[in-house]
Amino acid sequence: MVKSMLFQKDKGNLIIISGPSGVGKGTVCRALLEKYDDVALSISATTRKARIGEKEGREYFFYTREKFLQLIEKKAFLEWAEVFDNYYGTPLPYVQKILQQGQDCLLEIDVQGALQVKAKWPTGVFVFLVPPSREELVRRITCRGTETITEMQKRLKQAEDEMAHLQEYDYVVVNDFVQQAVEKLRAIIVGERCRVSRLNL
Repeated sequence: MVKSMLFQKDKGNLIIISGPSGVGKGTVCRALLEKYDDVALSISATTRKARIGEKEGREYFFYTREKFLQLIEKKAFLEWAEVFDNYYGTPLPYVQKILQQGQDCLLEIDVQGALQVKAKWPTGVFVFLVPPSREELVRRITCRGTETITEMQKRLKQAEDEMAHLQEYDYVVVNDFVQQAVEKLRAIIVGERCRVSRLNL
């Protein structure tokens, strides 16, 4: 009989969740983390100022522009981007720390960032979250009521461009009902933990 200790995992898996803007990535990830405590959320770094109620190391790691640029030079980010004059990125040491503790790390990110991660971390588990229909995506984007027609059209065009990258992912999850999407995501995470190539044999 093979001893059970041979099947222990040394490290956690990096789970990347992305999809078009408005699909509900944040909602699904929060619901997953509220229900299951064996997955940790990666925390991003940013150069923007902290907003009221935000705490260092909880919502973000808040860096100066100078420090952020230095870390880029040191290749200390798994991915990064400049958005509206501020930098955002995923600190590589933070992700590595979670994984080395044997815990899965959940990375909620846009499609552009996910493709950066895939180039550097091809063994990650890439999950694409999609709406049940294009009409529903349009409804979710437009129901906010805080954007102009031009801005909404731009977001819809971006969402369609992002959907074109679906084939570059490992799994697709339809976000029709949040709890159903959470359970599908949970099944993917558990299934990947059982993958032979990931076990310490």
